[in-house]
Formats: sequence, structure tokens, C-alpha cells
Amino acid sequence: MKTALSIAGSDSCGGAGIQADIKTMTMNGVYAMTAITALTAQNTTGVRAIQEATPAFLKEQLDAVFEDIFPDAVKIGMVSSSDLIRVIAERLRHYGAKNIVVDPVMVATSGSSLMKTDAVQTLIDELLPLSTVITPNIPEGEILSSEKIESRDDMERAAKRIGDTYGCAVLLKGGHRVNDANDLLYAGGEMQWFEGKRIDNPNTHGTGCTLSSAIASNLAKGYSLSESVARAKEYISGALSAMLDLGKGAGPMQHNFDLRGEFAKENTK
Repeated sequence: MKTALSIAGSDSCGGAGIQADIKTMTMNGVYAMTAITALTAQNTTGVRAIQEATPAFLKEQLDAVFEDIFPDAVKIGMVSSSDLIRVIAERLRHYGAKNIVVDPVMVATSGSSLMKTDAVQTLIDELLPLSTVITPNIPEGEILSSEKIESRDDMERAAKRIGDTYGCAVLLKGGHRVNDANDLLYAGGEMQWFEGKRIDNPNTHGTGCTLSSAIASNLAKGYSLSESVARAKEYISGALSAMLDLGKGAGPMQHNFDLRGEFAKENTK
């Protein structure tokens, strides 16, 4: 079985972060491992508190994984401080990690800030050059490209600028602000659009975490970047189409929508 490591924050409500990554990686056929960067107290209505891991403890987590079960892919999500980012980058270089997917999580779906200001520059300097692909949404793409994004042309210009500047592939996610769910992959100097299904579901908590984890899972299994993105988008469309409705705010998706095993059946007694 192929393996994947998620380096991200914990979501106490289970819809995003480490919890979403484990569910997604499991449903996409790889063995999931984790290194937790922070604990969050959050639910579908917002983030109440964040407790960071220490750099020393994060390093121990990463060493424990890489020294025993070397991951076939790595997904990096919420990392809120410069010190933690530096530890991750140094350890990834040390072990020669491969298939690195960076989801530059800066703002939660609820609107809560998840990254300190100085950490954004450290992320740019330390992690983006190591990445196989990064998966910013429109607000994150604007920060990384220093450009306003309001159209497909804007997306193409911004993705090219980010990719050419930092030497990594870029999957710029359209989202509702530009064109619903159409995403743009800029890799190797070429543009490829991925048309998304229009799914009328307000419960989108954790979509970014889920998409990046699904991409990492497919890269781990040996699919090309383009194939990995296509398969990830198909998976997330299924999770949204299941129309799970939990919580009072922007709720989670149904990550296990395609789970049909004996042990997953509901009790009908």
C-alpha cells in the first residue's frame, strides 16, 4: 500500500485539517500518517482558539514518520508560524521527500485568519520551492501573485506569475468568486483548465484540505499531476454531492460517500 503524510493542524469538528486529510487519504486508497502543527478549537461557525505545536515536537513527529514509514507523498496544510515552516522545510530537504503538495492555508472557510503575517513570507521562501504543486484559492493566489484576480484571464496571469517565480506547479482554485468550481493548473509552462461540477451545497468546510490530500494520494499511487488533479476533483464532487448537512455554519462534506463495506453500514434495527 502506498503512503501519504499530512502535515497540518487538527480540526476539532472533523471537517478540515488533519481529520479531513486522514479521511480523504483513506478513501483514496493510501495509508495516512500525520504530523500535527497545531490544535484548533473550532466548529462550523468559526475558530475559537489555536494552540501551536513547538518546533522541537513537530521535528520529532516528522522524524518518527520518515525514519520508519517513508511517505510516498506529503501534503502540507495549516502551518501558522515561521519557526514551524522552517522545521518542515529543513526536514523535507533532509529526507529527500517527494510528491509534496502545499495547500497555503491562510484563511479558514469561516473567515478566520490561520497564519501569522511573517509566516506568509517564510512559506514563500522555504516551502514553495520544494513543492511539486501548490493549491491556493483566489484570496491566497492574490497574496502570492500580488495581483487582483477577478476573471479567467486574471487567473492565468496570476498562476503563471506564481509558478514562474517560485518554480513549482500551481493549481489555482476558482471557487465561487470567479467561475464556480473551475480550477487552473499551470505546470511546465502549460495551462490546463479543469471544469468543475456546479453543486448547490453551502457546506464546503474543508474543501481545500480535501482536494490537496486527494491530489497527494493520487501522486503517491503514481498518477501524473494532471491525472491526480482530475481524480481529486471527481472525488470532491462526490463528497459534496452527498449533501451532508451538519452544524450551524458552513458544514463538512461527506468524505466517506463511497464507503460501502460491511462495517460501514448503518444500524437498521
